[in-house]
Amino acid sequence: MSALPLSSIPPFIDHFAKLASGYDVILSDVWGVVHNGIVATPEASDALTRFRAGGGRVVMITNAPRPNADVARQIEQFGVARSAYDAIVSSGDVTRAEIAARPGQSVFHLGPQRDLPIFAGFDAALVPLESADYVVCSGLFHDETETPDDYAKMIEQMRSRDLFMVCANPDVVVERGDELVYCAGAIADRYAAAGGKVLYAGKPYRPIYETALKLARPDGGTGTARVLAIGDSIRTDLKGAAAFGIDCLFVTAGIHAEELGARDAPDPAVLGKLFTAAGVHPTAVTTKLVW
Repeated sequence: MSALPLSSIPPFIDHFAKLASGYDVILSDVWGVVHNGIVATPEASDALTRFRAGGGRVVMITNAPRPNADVARQIEQFGVARSAYDAIVSSGDVTRAEIAARPGQSVFHLGPQRDLPIFAGFDAALVPLESADYVVCSGLFHDETETPDDYAKMIEQMRSRDLFMVCANPDVVVERGDELVYCAGAIADRYAAAGGKVLYAGKPYRPIYETALKLARPDGGTGTARVLAIGDSIRTDLKGAAAFGIDCLFVTAGIHAEELGARDAPDPAVLGKLFTAAGVHPTAVTTKLVW
């Protein structure tokens, strides 16, 4: 394979301040940008806080399969500064809207008990798979010990009943400390590949971006000019930003870090190949979000 042309590799920046003046709104990923699933990244909180202090607005946009209030409590425990954002919108919020649209229908919850707040306040009986009207997948039951291979039989059962699935977290994997764990997207992708009908509630799909932009612009403005997405996933953050028509700052010290070599010194050629293979390129690249 021939070497990747340097022109196809987006510019690297070491400080977000170099880019910030070109934007009024940031839609920032959470997991992989402002925390790693265990502790906050203080530099990222500082950068977003400084952006807001200059008049910008920040909406955290996350594929967490829980309501935004639960996400806020979680990231506070990790140490993410409240000054870093104006609002949060989660794939859990979009999922709740889908549940609300199906009053009286029974649902099978595929995922850990910690995600049960998705169903709070709804007329939606949680039942076994055999009697469910549809499925909400928020993750693996035991993501520290299981893989998607453990769900092959369950996927066959869902497919045999032609059940509709709401995927409450389109991420395939996510960082938890120094480890990668599987998410709901890994199950949903297999179900879709088997012919199942799936609605993906979060990034890279449009509804979550539309909700975030409404929160970012309470005056009713909906234009995508001067809006920047920040994230660490090619599949969700970068592709989602491209599909929505906004710029993207790609953070390398996230889920793709191992593919790119050293966490603090990613290989630009490898990175460029990943972008080219995905058919999308960010506006700029940074190892981590620092003002």
